[in-house]
Amino acid sequence: MDKKSKIYIAGHNGMVGSAIKRNLEAKGFTNFVTRSLDELDLLDAQAVSEFFNSEKPEYVVLAAAKVGGIIANNTYRAQFIYENLMIQNHVIHQSYLHGVKKLLFLGSSCIYPRMAAQPMREDALLTGILEPTNEPYAIAKIAGIKMCEAYHAQYGCNFISIMPTNLYGQNDNYDLEKSHVLPALIRKMYLGKCLMENDLSSLRADLNKRPIEGVDGSFSDDAIFKLLLKYGISSANGAVSITLWGTGSPMREFLHVDDMADSSVYLLLNYDAPDTLPSHVNAGCGIDYSIKELSEMVRKTVGYEGKIIWDTEKPDGTPRKLLDVSKLNSLGWTPSITLEEGIKRVVAAY
Repeated sequence: MDKKSKIYIAGHNGMVGSAIKRNLEAKGFTNFVTRSLDELDLLDAQAVSEFFNSEKPEYVVLAAAKVGGIIANNTYRAQFIYENLMIQNHVIHQSYLHGVKKLLFLGSSCIYPRMAAQPMREDALLTGILEPTNEPYAIAKIAGIKMCEAYHAQYGCNFISIMPTNLYGQNDNYDLEKSHVLPALIRKMYLGKCLMENDLSSLRADLNKRPIEGVDGSFSDDAIFKLLLKYGISSANGAVSITLWGTGSPMREFLHVDDMADSSVYLLLNYDAPDTLPSHVNAGCGIDYSIKELSEMVRKTVGYEGKIIWDTEKPDGTPRKLLDVSKLNSLGWTPSITLEEGIKRVVAAY
């Protein structure tokens, strides 16, 4: 890639896309083409075709996707499979039609079977049943990988895929209905801390910045407390507690989005689509923690001293999701941000 190569980042306003853009800019790349959702609807095949005809990008980073945590994945199942398939189909096909030199497709570790051997190697793909709660999203992402492989096999396209573990960091989503586990923990414990300290002004300021279901800081105390209770944040009888889903036993791996971006750019610069399968590359740190351990890290960093209740009637999701990152390591890349340091950065920014 030349520093002046024209690079289209689909999803540049999202957590991953924005981090990749920052990383490329830090490395001296200057020629970006971006479109917000209002400017280009990637679900619209004609609009995507016209965009590629007009802009003719040389490189494409496909980081646009409909994403969310276990609640969102399980609730909006049709939207997750439809929207992700359409985004991928339109961008990948137009990249082929317009001779894009290289495309990087961003996937997810949920592509692997629910009971895959740990740590999960790239060749575990399609060897077992998926986790039911996020199956539609996972199937869409698997289709994206296979589409990249098929376009390479038939047309010689240099389309590659990276499968990140759970990500967190700058520009994360803190919507309690749709967020992933780490940002949800940070926000719940921050709001719980506000309740413990009877700091309603900070609580209202938080809701003004990030309303939940349309409820902001202007609502009554009763309306706010009722909403918080819906999301497991309670101050009943003066005792503050936070209720979390499941048993807390599932094991999860986390990678700071700045490390994810660095690994993505590293592959763009150093990895081409191979003829042998699987072609995709796992991206993670190779270390996992239980959700209980994670909650204690967040509790300590945020300073929440209330009670944590585990609702064992709610699903845990996949028991363990640890990626085998030996392929990425063998290509010459390793992460630099520990989880403890990453959580400190994120909480400070929040």
